[in-house]
Amino acid sequence: MRATPHVLFPVGEAGGRERLVNAAARANKITFEAGSRRCRTCGKATYKTRCDCGGTTEYTGLIQSHEVKLFMDVERAKETIGMVSLPDKVKGVIGLSSAHKTPESLEKGLLRAKHGVYVFKDGTARFDMTNMPLTHFKPYEISTSLQRLHELGYTHDWRGQPLEREDQICELKIQDVIPSVKCGVYLLQVARFVDELLERFYGLEPFYGAREPADLVGSMVVGLSPHTSAGAVGRIVGFIDADVCCAHPFYHAAKRRNCDGDEDTLMLLLDVLVNFSLNYIPEKRGGHMDLPLVLTTRISPSEIDKEAENLDVLERYPLEFYRATLRHAHSKELEKSMDLIAHRIGTGREFQGFAFTHDTGHIAEGVTVSAYKTLQKMEDKLFAQLELARKIRAVDESDVASRVIQTHFLPDLVGNLRAFTKQQVRCVKCNAKYRRMPLRGCCTRCGGSLTLTVHEASIKKYLEPAKRIITDFRVPTYTKQRILLFEKAAESLFTNDKVTITRITDFCK
Repeated sequence: MRATPHVLFPVGEAGGRERLVNAAARANKITFEAGSRRCRTCGKATYKTRCDCGGTTEYTGLIQSHEVKLFMDVERAKETIGMVSLPDKVKGVIGLSSAHKTPESLEKGLLRAKHGVYVFKDGTARFDMTNMPLTHFKPYEISTSLQRLHELGYTHDWRGQPLEREDQICELKIQDVIPSVKCGVYLLQVARFVDELLERFYGLEPFYGAREPADLVGSMVVGLSPHTSAGAVGRIVGFIDADVCCAHPFYHAAKRRNCDGDEDTLMLLLDVLVNFSLNYIPEKRGGHMDLPLVLTTRISPSEIDKEAENLDVLERYPLEFYRATLRHAHSKELEKSMDLIAHRIGTGREFQGFAFTHDTGHIAEGVTVSAYKTLQKMEDKLFAQLELARKIRAVDESDVASRVIQTHFLPDLVGNLRAFTKQQVRCVKCNAKYRRMPLRGCCTRCGGSLTLTVHEASIKKYLEPAKRIITDFRVPTYTKQRILLFEKAAESLFTNDKVTITRITDFCK
């Protein structure tokens, strides 16, 4: 889902380019496709999951076109949740792509817009952060009081001494997480939305009652990696002033993620339990990815990715280790002399009692934002990566350059070129799309001008960086030829051989 809607409710073209419920409500009527449902209480046919009489509805097995006076439905939704005026922008979606085409209740969208919360394709609200593995912390680093930490089970430091000072080192529990301060601010908005939803829409008591991010310490969350369908339940114990999510290596591994700085998402558990629904999930390839279809509630080191078992937990490396580095010994030779998690599995010592070799003043003293976020252009990110490869003697920068071209640039270049030849045209006014250019040369709905949906610039955006790479690095000849052949193919498509641009200076030679 590329857009950032507040509600999974179809507004069609009536919502304009921003898919605004506000704009669609001003129209006399709107028409959209949705599953036909019937109220279990009064028997009325409707598209809603909750009937106007207050009863629940069930899907009839039919998908029909519904003509709706959206203004009336919006007014009912406002009345239900006690909202006086509509938020400035309530964003919906152009249409539904789930199997039963079930729309969300408008009330949820109004409340999300009020609290600045956006919805994912499954009905949940999320915050993305870069992973940061962490095994120990100090209370002052996460801005959590000693009293609160005692309540959360942190009564002693990693040496077994009573936790009495903010500079004592604590061992992070396996399923505890320390997200960024920015994440805390957003999750506070989500918590307020969930509380008001429970109270005004479901008639239940508020759950969080949070006034500031610190009030969410102790709350349960769900961590999820991209392209997976299994979430891991965790608990917030504090917040860090860096754009990362600190968590135990076991927790990151439980999300099916190698602990190497990948970006995952975090959700409040109650938001997932209340708002997630299979009825919203798109019925297409990949539709079930990035969803918490199952939840891991208890993490066992013996069941997670084996890479996490390679974590060494020594306080001091043995002299044998340093001597082995001088003769470039294989790591396998030293496994028995290193205290690895793999050696602790099944002993009861795999959950705690971890040590570390070096202390630090503050875990957020270093880089607080990934360069991947600070560098805006993809070209800048690429050449920063290649420049780093040049500085590291253990890395073959030419091999890195070749892999970038083969696995990233070439597939994108060829794919974009193919998309250009199969593209649609779009109306700049009403956003209507056409597979072929209409004979009248303008939009048949509103008369607006038409424009391409795939442009020459988007096709060639990686061509110049790729040419620069094959010039500056020793990439295979085959890879060079593929880039040059693509350049010729693109030029033949966009350059008219019958038209020659001539300047007056050409006649003075």
